[in-house]
Amino acid sequence: MAVHPLAGKQAPESVLPNIPRLMTCFYELTPDPANPDQRVAFGTSGHRGVSSNGSFNENHIAAVTQAVCEHRAAKGINGPLFLGMDTHALSEAAMATALEVLAANGVTVMYQKDFGYTPTPVISHAILTWNRDHKDATADGIVITPSHNPPDNGGFKYNPPNGGPADTDVTKAVEERANELLEKDLAGVKRIPYARALKAETTREYDYVQPYVADLADIVDMEAIARAGLKLGADPLGGSGIGFWEPIAEHYGLDITVVNKHVDPRFAFMPLDKDGAIRMDCSSRYAMAGLLALKDQFDLAFGNDPDFDRHGIVTRTGLMNPNHFLAVAVDYLFDHRPGWSSDLKAGKTVVTSMMLDKVAAAKGRAVYETPVGFKYFVEGLGTGFLGIGCEESAGASYLRKNGAVWTTDKDGIIMDLLAAEIMAVRGKSPDIIYNELAEKFGAPLYERYEAPANREQKAAFKKLSPEMITADSLAGDPIEQILTNAPGNNEPIGGLKVATQSGWFAARPSGTEDVYKIYVESFNGESHMKQLHEEAQAIVDAAFKAAGV
Repeated sequence: MAVHPLAGKQAPESVLPNIPRLMTCFYELTPDPANPDQRVAFGTSGHRGVSSNGSFNENHIAAVTQAVCEHRAAKGINGPLFLGMDTHALSEAAMATALEVLAANGVTVMYQKDFGYTPTPVISHAILTWNRDHKDATADGIVITPSHNPPDNGGFKYNPPNGGPADTDVTKAVEERANELLEKDLAGVKRIPYARALKAETTREYDYVQPYVADLADIVDMEAIARAGLKLGADPLGGSGIGFWEPIAEHYGLDITVVNKHVDPRFAFMPLDKDGAIRMDCSSRYAMAGLLALKDQFDLAFGNDPDFDRHGIVTRTGLMNPNHFLAVAVDYLFDHRPGWSSDLKAGKTVVTSMMLDKVAAAKGRAVYETPVGFKYFVEGLGTGFLGIGCEESAGASYLRKNGAVWTTDKDGIIMDLLAAEIMAVRGKSPDIIYNELAEKFGAPLYERYEAPANREQKAAFKKLSPEMITADSLAGDPIEQILTNAPGNNEPIGGLKVATQSGWFAARPSGTEDVYKIYVESFNGESHMKQLHEEAQAIVDAAFKAAGV
């Protein structure tokens, strides 16, 4: 994809969303359940959409919240529901609708006092902490966020009592019931007016900030960071963690400067991403251009997406590739957590760098490889067979110092602070440590591409099998692995991965656009990388033909 001429520059007025119109569409447009694009659909991170095209509207939120209420009642989930929202324009409107339904169903709801914002990992942490201390009243949660998606997007995610993103068995049931309610024009949805919902005995203000901040010492060596006197910069990118950095700095005596305190539903302060869209992607050097311009003022800096489940680590040399920092994190944690058991594994998705495998092997640790989606790490982090779970898209979480669970959802805050701990303890910036790993194991090139795919072709990815791949070599090397299921848990990866000794590619459809994504990694340089990409497309095209599309 060609880089947009305004990438990295502040968005012109013409690109900014019209917030009043966005809100009008949320309340006044009625989704058509006969249109597949306007039904409730849970992807890897919940239901997402845009109010103006009928994919994220008041009816969606009422229906899916009622479905969640019925699910938790059927499962005997009788404790509080921890509710949080991010800073997208549609989030507070969706939260109000959800509160009306939750109150009508008699669900005890905990929401941030003064209608403050709550990061996704803080909801997960609250659920798990409550359930650890209350065996007779199980809690769950809802996070209203479309993550790093553009300002006109909305999102709704359910986290069950295990604290992480709901798995397919739960989301399928919730999705089916929500769409049934849409088809019945919301007949069966219990709901009371907003003013009554706020006054309901079951609707309760809660301080999410203090418990989370105070608990950080159990997972990060905050004393080491303080002793090192590191000068740290934080850019919340206008997101839900805006109220967390200053309490963290004050509580632990850290030198943290919040470089951007703007909260703006238009995200007008954001530099445009590579395609010219406003996207709060902390792994994009274009979206992170504002913080990168300040990098020389800090020993280390970090940015996060609006719900703070992703991290972007900025050193004096620039923004670290997410795969690079994850390798550094694995290398460090398995050496500096004596409270962890010796048989803990490193979790990674099928599109995360092979460098992580090499680093883990050097530490004598097995790798647990899953499909894309953090929900596949929930069990491993919750029951303690994974020390860390990693997604190539800059998402990860890991265990407490004693090996107990911290969150089962991605936590950008602890990954930011881990980068500072690594620098404080090892006396080196994380990018320098990665370069040392690359000298030892090789320096891979990693890229993600896109190719057109219609609805039928995207659906065909689910029908692929290793037997459909007739090639026996890839970019000059014998093929060692053809995967349509992940090695760690044998779950379908929703696409295809082909690997050799010196590189691999993976292809999977986009959930929101008419494209499929091709992930390519080479340990043999640029020309090999190009060859991998070209042959990957040819293999996928042949597989499409074999599938009859």
